[in-house]
Amino acid sequence: MQAIEAKEHKVQFLEGMAARLRIDSVRATTEAGSGHPTSCASAAEIMAVLFFSVMRYDPANPKNPDNDLFVLSKGHAAPILYASWAEAGLFPAKHLLTLRRLDSDLEGHPTPELPFVNVATGSLGQGLSVAIGMVLNAKKLERQEQRIYVLLGDGETAEGSVWEAAQVASAYQLDNLCATVDINRLGQSQPTLWGHDLEAHRKRWEAQGWQSLTVDGHNVAELLQAYEQFKKTSGRPTVILARTIKGKGLPGIEDKEGYHGRALDHETAEVIISSLERQIKPDTQSWKPNLPSDHHSSQATAATAVPCSQVIQPSYAPGGPPVATRKGFGDALAALASSDPRIVVLDGDVKNSTYTEEFAKVAPERFFECYIAEQNMLGVAMGLASRGKVPFASTFACFFTRAYDFIRMAAISRLNIKLAGTHAGVSIGEDGASQMGLEDLAMMTAQPGLTVLYPTDATSAWRATELAARHQGPSYVRLGRPATLILYSPSEHFAIGECKVLRQSPEDKVLIIAAGVTVHEALRAYEELQRQNHQARVIDLFSVRPIDQAVLVEAAKAVGGRVITVEDHYGHGGLGDAILDALAQERVEVHKLAVNKIPHSGKPAELLDRYGISAAHIVQLAKSLAR
Repeated sequence: MQAIEAKEHKVQFLEGMAARLRIDSVRATTEAGSGHPTSCASAAEIMAVLFFSVMRYDPANPKNPDNDLFVLSKGHAAPILYASWAEAGLFPAKHLLTLRRLDSDLEGHPTPELPFVNVATGSLGQGLSVAIGMVLNAKKLERQEQRIYVLLGDGETAEGSVWEAAQVASAYQLDNLCATVDINRLGQSQPTLWGHDLEAHRKRWEAQGWQSLTVDGHNVAELLQAYEQFKKTSGRPTVILARTIKGKGLPGIEDKEGYHGRALDHETAEVIISSLERQIKPDTQSWKPNLPSDHHSSQATAATAVPCSQVIQPSYAPGGPPVATRKGFGDALAALASSDPRIVVLDGDVKNSTYTEEFAKVAPERFFECYIAEQNMLGVAMGLASRGKVPFASTFACFFTRAYDFIRMAAISRLNIKLAGTHAGVSIGEDGASQMGLEDLAMMTAQPGLTVLYPTDATSAWRATELAARHQGPSYVRLGRPATLILYSPSEHFAIGECKVLRQSPEDKVLIIAAGVTVHEALRAYEELQRQNHQARVIDLFSVRPIDQAVLVEAAKAVGGRVITVEDHYGHGGLGDAILDALAQERVEVHKLAVNKIPHSGKPAELLDRYGISAAHIVQLAKSLAR
């Protein structure tokens, strides 16, 4: 009898908490004059059950490494996330009324400025991938008894990235992952694809190997039972498909179209709040947080250790056989594996081309195959980075275009992810335009705080990899396909924000700035110019962002302001534009040699010449400028 009464009291308490969360969400969005109160209302019971019964966490310490984790994939429901933490006691509920204000950290969609938010959300279809990264960290790396919960909206399950994530989670048997889909039937402008057809939803998830549980998302008892079943399940992830009503508990608005992203006016809000307050019965129990056990392992502690200052030196030397920069990258990762236990490598079924297989041989437990699903691979990297790992996600440079929105959100989150794009430019040769990354520099340099390195030989690729690993913040390393001559000795110093002046004299009349494969073309052009008695200065840019502005300005002035940039990239947004930006305040003329047409298949040397970035084209332009 006592057990039955305790259960009834718990249900009553959670129902009251759901009403409080609705009230908080309505008040906050009405005060802000914008937001998504109806999307919050549909998830109220789900959030109440998770935060005040199911999840193990310390409400006074959101950063406790043993806390269960929660990802709000439907980030527009941010007010109810904030309300949950306020009701848990992390901050006063009155702070909720600062929602969306310039002076408030409670933004319209969650960001890691808040201690309880690991990754920025709001671009739908990303939360499940991020959660997988967190789960892999807990289950495969840290050996923690940590559970990760993610709340999705039913509308976002139309995103292909959700299903990329679903199949990988099943393949890795991530039984500490629980997704909840808030199936409230209504999207932003119209009903969702499957509406309230829970059977259709169930079949889709079960086809991916998930345990799929259907519940009334406003029935606290059913939700509690479903989460208990998740905890008892092993060998596969669980999804709880919760049938809900958009705007539930908001009289006159429930299940009506046209209220997405629409705050209520003050008069309507007060009427609704009065109705909700009548639903709250006197508390029959005081809430006590379900604190996590201290299971943080010694392995986890080691994984956050400061990496060793000394790394094995690269073995390449000038005069030796040509080596591809992608090989230098793979060899560096393998060397770093033993010196920095935080490094994790993710692959998109190209490890034998990107040479990340070298890392897999050394540290297979920290290598995760994400298959041909680049969006999910980036999301997993985001989740791993949020837990203190240093994830390297690598694929062909052109395929990062698929995952660009994830890269954008990683930059907004200021996550410590490392990206490596191989097979950049027309120099890859016969595979043709679809495989040639020719827009990646423009993509990466557009994102705030993202470091971009472009090595020229295997030695500088090794150093770029090492620098990226040790740099705090998102980084991108651009790598080529062909084997190239070794220019630098193993002891050569490289740094983020510094370039290399390779050839110079007091008589130089033109400055040639290149990176990657075009450095080798620039050096061939230099030799030909020398034979024709023309003097030129040659710079290997190496660090595209941040850029070595001081050295570039000095060099440009030394040659009378005549500058040539050469890049195996489209003309817009690449190396040439970075140089133009750096020299914008100087009296210089910058001439860009770049790929300005959709390229064709062919031999690498043929393509460099056909698209105007070979040594011959550099010589021709340099001579015309030096007259």
